[in-house]
Amino acid sequence: MNGREKSDSAIVATKPANNAGKPVAEWVEPRAGTKGNTGQSHTRRAQNRASVSQGLERVRQAARQRKKERFTALLHHVTIDRLRESFFALKRKAAPGVDGLRWRDYEAGSEEHLRSLHARVQSGAYRALPVRRQYIPKPDGKQRPLGIAALEDKIVQRAVVEVLNAIYEGDFLGFSYGFRPGRSQHDALDALVVGITSTPVNWILDTDLKSFFDSVSQEWLVRFLEHRIGDERIIRLVRKWLKAGILEDGELSVSERGTPQGSVASPLLANVYLHYVFDLWANRWRRREAKGNVIILRYADDIVVGFEHEADARRFWEAMRLRLEEFSLALHPDKTRLLEFGRYAAVNRHSRGLGRPETFTFLGFIFICGRSRRGSFQLQRKTRCDRMRAKLGQIKEELRRRRHEPIPEQGHWLRQVVRGYFAYHAVPTNSRALGAFRHHVIDLWRRTLRRRSQKDGMTWERITRIANTWLPKPRILHPWPSSRFVVNHPRWEPSA
Repeated sequence: MNGREKSDSAIVATKPANNAGKPVAEWVEPRAGTKGNTGQSHTRRAQNRASVSQGLERVRQAARQRKKERFTALLHHVTIDRLRESFFALKRKAAPGVDGLRWRDYEAGSEEHLRSLHARVQSGAYRALPVRRQYIPKPDGKQRPLGIAALEDKIVQRAVVEVLNAIYEGDFLGFSYGFRPGRSQHDALDALVVGITSTPVNWILDTDLKSFFDSVSQEWLVRFLEHRIGDERIIRLVRKWLKAGILEDGELSVSERGTPQGSVASPLLANVYLHYVFDLWANRWRRREAKGNVIILRYADDIVVGFEHEADARRFWEAMRLRLEEFSLALHPDKTRLLEFGRYAAVNRHSRGLGRPETFTFLGFIFICGRSRRGSFQLQRKTRCDRMRAKLGQIKEELRRRRHEPIPEQGHWLRQVVRGYFAYHAVPTNSRALGAFRHHVIDLWRRTLRRRSQKDGMTWERITRIANTWLPKPRILHPWPSSRFVVNHPRWEPSA
């Protein structure tokens, strides 16, 4: 095995069965300590205390063992119990779709509603309703379109996605992290840091797909699904969701392209589309075409590729552009760029009389080529400034609304907000950004309290005492990426 193949295995992380001759339990690296899990029962209990069928586990095993198998009978796995689980897994306070139904409204007669829904799904009488389009602000000031599906559509989509996940989780490659069970954003961040620090990577191709969810070819998507899904009833359900259309300002529009961003099924459909369009192609390219090491990481439509040689990076960039054009996709011209980045980037740029290495962003963090206290290379992560400003703006507006609440009520709410922010952003090398965020929150709180009265004497000393009572202190909550990556992938070797 050459150096590139060893490096790839650290990110892709595929493995054979735990015990030869026994059914495979997981086709990914297991957590430390797992042993003999093939003999354990996978039965779960539904809310009615009845045992749930183990049929999906058999589907999962068949999908892993027979990579070209087409599953012709899947709809019977969409049971009443699975629909019930899907309903209770939905957010209680989610905005309603075009049907106007909220979770509490449906709960009143949920058993009767779910039986009726199950009968319609199994008989083919189920009809998908249009998706209500809503816009939410982005950190850069633009608007992000979201699709809000009707309540019953959410239930059915969640149940069908659970069935399809049993098949596709065995197909998706190791460097695909977005919206997959058991794979969080921090898992993707860990894999990227480990890939850059443990592999000779000198160039980073930071890519962004232009209007991905609006550009997906529905025809190609269905063709990709039919590679593995032979049950026409499941394909018809997907077609119904794609053809339901979008309702915006009272006008219904139906397109041959796109899948509504924000719907329950969209993440899986996007992963299936990019699995065939990008993942399989990119994995084949780096094994056959690359002259040096290549690392790949994809989180939904956010893709980062690292290269040892600049020539490989430029050839891949052009090949990727042509590949995406074949399937109605395009790279964003302003957000896709190639930059010199890695362990030797600073030294190489200094020898050519250039400045410090550029930075790139991924999943809310800025990646920086830095130095440790001992002077060695250290890949540092810092919270994106625009994301912090956006969050502080939300806090400011909410504090203005809560201005006349008692201080303990305000402090209780702010504690939850700061804890939630730290839970994601409290990664190693990000201490200064955490301290800055807490400082700005305290300042916003002080200004809000001072506006309650013209004679209010809220000084910094007083607000600091109040903040120390209610707000958590900034501290690192996440382990170093390499440590957590080793735990999740115990067979990974640092020498790789």
